[in-house]
Amino acid sequence: MSLLEKTIASIEPAGTEFKSKARARLEKLTMPYWAMGRLMDLAEELAGMTRSLKPPTDGRVVVTMAGDHGVTAEGVSKYPPEVTPQMVRNFVAGGAGINAMARVAGARVVVVDMGVAAPLDELAAAGRIVSRKIAPGTGNIAKGPAMSRRQAIAAVEAGIGVAFDLAPGTDVFATGDMGIGNTTPSSAIAAAVLGADPASVTGRGTGADDSMLARKVEVVRKALELNRPDPRDGMDVLAKVGGFEIGGIAGLILGAAALCRPVIVDGFISSAGALIASLLAPSSADYMIASHRSAERGHVAVLERLGKKPLLDLEMRLGEGTGAALAMPLVEAAARLLTDVSTFEEASVSGALG
Repeated sequence: MSLLEKTIASIEPAGTEFKSKARARLEKLTMPYWAMGRLMDLAEELAGMTRSLKPPTDGRVVVTMAGDHGVTAEGVSKYPPEVTPQMVRNFVAGGAGINAMARVAGARVVVVDMGVAAPLDELAAAGRIVSRKIAPGTGNIAKGPAMSRRQAIAAVEAGIGVAFDLAPGTDVFATGDMGIGNTTPSSAIAAAVLGADPASVTGRGTGADDSMLARKVEVVRKALELNRPDPRDGMDVLAKVGGFEIGGIAGLILGAAALCRPVIVDGFISSAGALIASLLAPSSADYMIASHRSAERGHVAVLERLGKKPLLDLEMRLGEGTGAALAMPLVEAAARLLTDVSTFEEASVSGALG
């Protein structure tokens, strides 16, 4: 069996026994019934993911996958492709949004070169980034497939490998992305899988004006008509209209699910990767936590398909893993409801009347 096949076969639904045990405890805490609302829902889910009433959350890592996209040749982004490698260097220097938010969350940032169209060998050699480069950027999806099926499998397996490599010392994974133009393939993935009109799931990305947005919609429409991805086959969708970093994100999610560890999904691009993961292994969705609602137009529809309700809504659309990092303290808070709050019996507090 391949790494992908073995990983998918090892993913089981979240543990219902531990979810039941967690609910039983949460219902007895020294507070009115379910007074902490969705944090209590999350605590119950964490118990199921980790098969523990003491879900660990100390070891936190944001994995920011980077890759370039041939579709930028269609004028779908306000920024030039060279920004992708420049931002990778910014991540390494600690000066990006994700670095600041990760410091807030007490998380480390791991940057993975999945397909940046520039040499980053010296950073990889120095251990500053992880190199899993499939190719220097994808093909232009408006003119043909993004990649071969073999490359799509390699991208997903690279993400799985990163998850397994980081497993020691990591309790909570988080996804992040960097890739100029990547809202376009993400929109194409969303439209393909959801069967949606491209106009309903294609947003402004880096700040496209009305004319650029209209062009993006038409590019997505053209890519779908030309490549005809099979919405039932996650690997086909990824190969035909996806991105290397999106495949890496899908793989990271699958790896986290196989490890029975929570994975906090960032915004629209990460959620496109989550869609691919859910097609490959439906039970992987049990381990996903939606961090925030992106300002990108298609994000809500993708989250609905995944059955996820975001923890935050801050009108963010940066990516990088910033929303996922901001959600990490909430994940810790949910775990602490199970570990730090006494029950009425333990605290010798009288329960509700009647």
